[in-house]
Amino acid sequence: MTTSQPEKKMPKGLFAAATWAAERTPDSRNRAVDLYRAIAIMFVILGHWLLVAGVMRDGALDFVILLEEQRWTHYATWLFQVMPVFFFVGGFSNGLSWTSARKDPEKKRSWAAARLSRLLKPTVPVVLTWAVAGAIAHAMGMSVELISTASQAALVPVWFLAVYIVMTMAVPLTVAFWDRLGLYSVLILVLGAIAVDAIAFGADQQWLRWANYAFVWLAVHQLGYWWGETQRSRTWAMAFIAIGVVWLYLLIVQFGFPVAMVSVPGAEMSNTRPPTTAMLAVGSVQIGIILLLTGLAQRWLLNTRPWAMVIVLNQMIMSIYLWHMTALLIVVGIAAYVLGGVGLTESPGTGLWWAMRPIWLALFTLVLIPFVLLFIRFEAGSRTKAEARPGPKRAMLGAVMTCAGLVVMAMNGLGAENGLGINWVATALVVVGVLVATRRLPRS
Repeated sequence: MTTSQPEKKMPKGLFAAATWAAERTPDSRNRAVDLYRAIAIMFVILGHWLLVAGVMRDGALDFVILLEEQRWTHYATWLFQVMPVFFFVGGFSNGLSWTSARKDPEKKRSWAAARLSRLLKPTVPVVLTWAVAGAIAHAMGMSVELISTASQAALVPVWFLAVYIVMTMAVPLTVAFWDRLGLYSVLILVLGAIAVDAIAFGADQQWLRWANYAFVWLAVHQLGYWWGETQRSRTWAMAFIAIGVVWLYLLIVQFGFPVAMVSVPGAEMSNTRPPTTAMLAVGSVQIGIILLLTGLAQRWLLNTRPWAMVIVLNQMIMSIYLWHMTALLIVVGIAAYVLGGVGLTESPGTGLWWAMRPIWLALFTLVLIPFVLLFIRFEAGSRTKAEARPGPKRAMLGAVMTCAGLVVMAMNGLGAENGLGINWVATALVVVGVLVATRRLPRS
């Protein structure tokens, strides 16, 4: 009698485990999706690290947004504004995941909590760390205004997370919308976004612009479902690029929309807060490039080593995103208050300032690495068994609570005029919201 050999267990160690998983990945998997997600995160971080500059002025530390100082950087935002990529690949992943989960009643019941777990759990350590740091700083005499400014700078990346959480919660509805109307569902959302901009700017109804958080990002997310159904041709890719370029020309040259694809402090209008149809135009170009490069990316990622590296990056992607501004503030703070302003005297945007940027980027990275390694467990630990996850109603409630807290932090920071010096309500909303959304209450 023969006995079958047991399958080898997954090895320990981050890269070893990723290599083990890479060797067992089916060739049919769209690996480019994970690559695009990782690249997009790197572009966001690089953009923040390049365009936010600490400088000593009159003996005090000041932060300069380079977009205010040098107009040419507005064009650079066309490269660094990659939110459409996140929503596009997110739609692809969410669509496939929900389509698979709804075939199994238990997986369908716990799907929302499973998707939220990976998004929400990593927010808890960064929020609690800044809350504790703010309370200690307040006890030592630091002003609430300074606590708010510093924590807002560190936590501003969570605004995107709040929007993406809402998109994730809407997946069962948007997939049903797609199943019923297909590409017409995208067209309806795009026309809705155009109508909002036309009315908001043409009839001076600026309040209506907030509706485009739904129309714009849902349209891009909906296109991810389209991508997930079948491979698309080069013709589709070129069409998306052409439409996007012409659309950008009309908006910027003919209708006076801003060149910058991120918010510029002091500017009368922003393309991102709330989003305008310029985000759809940029997204169209980016989607076209994604479609053009996917075949090449797929072939490259069939090699174990690059695919394993992509797996590693995606396992820590939320930690990298949530902690990168904290790393910048720590490095700049040490340079300003411990080392007497070393490296912070050169005016941002000069030739010497740019020449020094690689040194600063290396320092930011060195400080970021320990945070990522310490808190990656909150991402890795998000794979809870289906029966231990709450149902969709509790997941939705927890998501709403968490988003409320995150939005407050992104807009105002954590400082507050109370005994602790921090906004404990916003902090509690995040921590409790994450627990409600991802953990099922034990039965008595």
